[in-house]
Amino acid sequence: MTSAEPADLLELAVRVAAEAGAMLAEGRPAGPSGRPSVAGTKSSPTDVVTDMDRAAEELIRSRLLHARPGDSFLGEESGASGGRADVRWIVDPLDGTVNYLYGLADWAVSIAAEVDGEVVAGVVNAPARRELFTAVGGGGGWLRADGAAPLRLACNVGVGLKSALVATGFGYEAERRRVQGEVVWAVLPRIRDIRRGGSCALDLCSLAAGRVDAYYERGTNYWDYAAGGLIATESGARLGGLHGEPPGPGLVIAAEPALFGELSELLASLDPERC
Repeated sequence: MTSAEPADLLELAVRVAAEAGAMLAEGRPAGPSGRPSVAGTKSSPTDVVTDMDRAAEELIRSRLLHARPGDSFLGEESGASGGRADVRWIVDPLDGTVNYLYGLADWAVSIAAEVDGEVVAGVVNAPARRELFTAVGGGGGWLRADGAAPLRLACNVGVGLKSALVATGFGYEAERRRVQGEVVWAVLPRIRDIRRGGSCALDLCSLAAGRVDAYYERGTNYWDYAAGGLIATESGARLGGLHGEPPGPGLVIAAEPALFGELSELLASLDPERC
């Protein structure tokens, strides 16, 4: 495959994400006491990686680069590889590893395709939910749920901050968690409620589907939000950081534009990036 058309890239990403998702679902030990083996830790003892994270990324990498051998690749587990190709794949093979480890449903395979530095196609496959979220630039965000007809996504609009259901997540380092707890403590009285799902990619897809009104998180990486961010923005959300900055490890914020402004102003007053 040589075409860099977003629809063609999405088609390939969907096929590969489906294969990786099936491998992960089938490879997880069955039963209430079954649990995948922990292969190691990353930023802290609670930031785990399983053998299945690595196997899924290797499968995704091999399939994508077999189909498109000249492309670049950025994966959570293996890092960056490839040359100065126009197309780069941004991959989180298992977003929500702790959920997967414990048998919770909120984990996903996330694959985004970037052309000349811009994300143009993205897929988030949630096998335990039987949901597949997709988007191409300018084509809207879509949900295919358990064989049903594709549903076009639209984030909630007209929701003020005090009525907003806000998703967030927490880091793995103790001091950062302390600060994040202080921020949540200050945010919670000013909104409807907080939700913590454990997967950045799926939180962004939940925003796109109207299941939450907004999302923010400190410490996410590009592979966490590349695909989900496109799906959210194609569903009407604004995605960014604080003070007009782009999204990044400092902070990712997403909501429909008016609510984005309210939430950003509140978060800026709390200095969430101080740790």
